[in-house]
Amino acid sequence: MVNFVGEVAALSGACLWAVASVVYGRLGARIPPLQLNLIKGIIAIAFFVLTILVTGEQFRGITTLPMCLLLLSGVVGISLGDTAFFITINCLGARRALLIQILTTPITAVFGLIFLQEKLNILAWCGILLTILGVAWVVTERTADVKHISKVEFRRGIGFGLLAAIAGAVGAVLSRSVLTNTEINPLWAALLRLSAGTLILMIWAFRQQTSFLIGNLRNWRVIIGTLFAAFSGTYLGIWLQQTAIKFTSVGIASTLLQTSPIFVIPIAIWMGEKVSIRAIMGVFVSITGIALLFYPK
Repeated sequence: MVNFVGEVAALSGACLWAVASVVYGRLGARIPPLQLNLIKGIIAIAFFVLTILVTGEQFRGITTLPMCLLLLSGVVGISLGDTAFFITINCLGARRALLIQILTTPITAVFGLIFLQEKLNILAWCGILLTILGVAWVVTERTADVKHISKVEFRRGIGFGLLAAIAGAVGAVLSRSVLTNTEINPLWAALLRLSAGTLILMIWAFRQQTSFLIGNLRNWRVIIGTLFAAFSGTYLGIWLQQTAIKFTSVGIASTLLQTSPIFVIPIAIWMGEKVSIRAIMGVFVSITGIALLFYPK
């Protein structure tokens, strides 16, 4: 499995994000998206700093341009991308938002081909297509929680969804360009990228109602849930994301990182929810695509 470090890291990150997303879904009822995004960023940064102090991981200096590109990837991918994604959820609902987010994969692969000259063989492209189709099949299933959406909200959701997908792709490609051309460790890359994105969110939040940051954190359940989600989904998730981007092509990494909806299925079963045959079939389609992504090496 040494040859598949990037792929394993991407799948692990997707799995952790699936677990964290369940928690974030419940926290979202108490904390607005912008503030929740900021809180989890601050907590994850603390975990990263603690990890670096414990492991003694040295920062391998990089020149000004790669540093600016890495920080920019955090601003674009985390600040702009995540915020646009939250707006999409508010307009279209979680399942439709996830469907549009899947577009991040082909956009990332195309950007990687154009700007990084990363060429994928036919099996890899087939794997990407099957994985996207499988995930799309799962997240587009009609459920009782899908509300009626007006044309205005629909168009607004589609617009911000596309913006989120493009921002995520740009952030991944910028990060990949730095990780493959410098000696920076994925741990430090994740910290710097998250710090840049969180700083912009902090400036943004202070221009709005900062009272949300304190009032909602007086509940111990909210505190524990936020700490857990930030640790698994943001701290470990972003670290694994950067590891995946460094050790495999950006197109494959993006595809595997977008499989979170598949990992939600067993969580839903464990929580007592009914899972349809369609959802299970979608899982098998995606697993087939994932297998093809591992085969080319």
